[in-house]
Amino acid sequence: MQAKDSNPPDGGYGWVVVVSAFVVMGLTVAVLKTFGLFFVEIQQHFDELASTTSWITSVTIAVFHLGAPLASSLCVQYTHRTVVITGGLLAFSGMALGFFGLNMVWMYATTGFLQGLGISFSWTPAISIVSHYFSKKRALANAIASAGECAFAFTFGPFFQWLISQYGWKGALLIIGGIQLNICVCGALMRPLASSCLEASHCKTETPPGNGVSRRDKEDESPIMHKTFNWMLVRRPEFVLYAIFGTLAAMSFFVPPLFLVPLSYSLGIDESWTASLLSILAMVDFGGRLLCGWYANLHVTKTIHLLAMTITLISTSLMLLPLANNYLSLAIFTGFYGFFFGTTVAIHITVLADVVGMPEFDSALGLFMLIRSTGGFVGPPLAGLIVDVAGDYRAGFYMAGATLVLSAGFLVILDRLQQRKKRGSKIRTKPEKSTLPYPSLHLLKHQ
Repeated sequence: MQAKDSNPPDGGYGWVVVVSAFVVMGLTVAVLKTFGLFFVEIQQHFDELASTTSWITSVTIAVFHLGAPLASSLCVQYTHRTVVITGGLLAFSGMALGFFGLNMVWMYATTGFLQGLGISFSWTPAISIVSHYFSKKRALANAIASAGECAFAFTFGPFFQWLISQYGWKGALLIIGGIQLNICVCGALMRPLASSCLEASHCKTETPPGNGVSRRDKEDESPIMHKTFNWMLVRRPEFVLYAIFGTLAAMSFFVPPLFLVPLSYSLGIDESWTASLLSILAMVDFGGRLLCGWYANLHVTKTIHLLAMTITLISTSLMLLPLANNYLSLAIFTGFYGFFFGTTVAIHITVLADVVGMPEFDSALGLFMLIRSTGGFVGPPLAGLIVDVAGDYRAGFYMAGATLVLSAGFLVILDRLQQRKKRGSKIRTKPEKSTLPYPSLHLLKHQ
């Protein structure tokens, strides 16, 4: 069944899609973020080194990003619903097969590769279809959907710990896999939109006979005719600039959670208090996403300008965070960082849609995730090297803040490029409008 509206609904059944995406975010990324609870259990079971065990999560993250272009391509060929359901089955398979725990290579292939592919096939189309269902309220809808990651991560921590204590790490994996089958239910609720609803600017009523434009012509203009994955987006300067921004931002985003706990320990803060910092981070992240989504929905500030401001504020909070010398100051700066991080996550996908347009959004999202993954891989090791050289965890935060400042520069360049192209378009169309300034002259011309 397809929507019959000629424009993106911006509400109605779209909110069902948003709630479904909210749950998908929680059952994918939130599971990935809290999988560290299994780290020690798996390491002790196989009697392996920490570096060897950490490859399970590394494989998951790598496949999650590298699988995004494939997921986007399948969305173009088939439907978002089909890909999300497939992702749910893959995620379940990864956890269920991980239950057998034959050896470490087996864990790489199951809870690593299959789980990562399942997350990619679920997350990518879920966040994409939300953007298709909304136009004016797209920022708010994306913010609510992405907030599922924070809400579920906040509850999954103690829940997964309880599962491990009651059923062991293998039994916990099997139960979590069963819970992830709900991704398939959410995917089934993601009803495909009519082809003409994919881009508001293309959504025009059918032209009456006799005006020279046939129904066939309108179908040819429809975004649904884009049946192949558009790799040529890498030739568009706007997309390249935004992809560079995403790569630099990813280099920074993975660093603070990595060094926050060690920094806390180095300050002599008690272990129980240190754990509360992660809870604070999750709560303010959740609030930042919802608040920024609401504000962006008011259309008071251009989304790319809002993103540049939030990135600047994140970098500022990261530069100030190392100045903390006790729990209270560290908690305050952590709260600032988490809040502004949430605001950034809430709108960065919306800005991508604005940059490339909805007809190319599926392809752009896959390519963006693929390119951005390099930043996620390079950032933590680079920060670790800087920390080793400096002998201080604070150096990692300074590196992350400086990289974010650099990424904001590419947003400014992108905005200037868009404004210049917009002015050039207005100049080209101006002579056509000024040739016949008065309606009477128009009538005389046709007499």
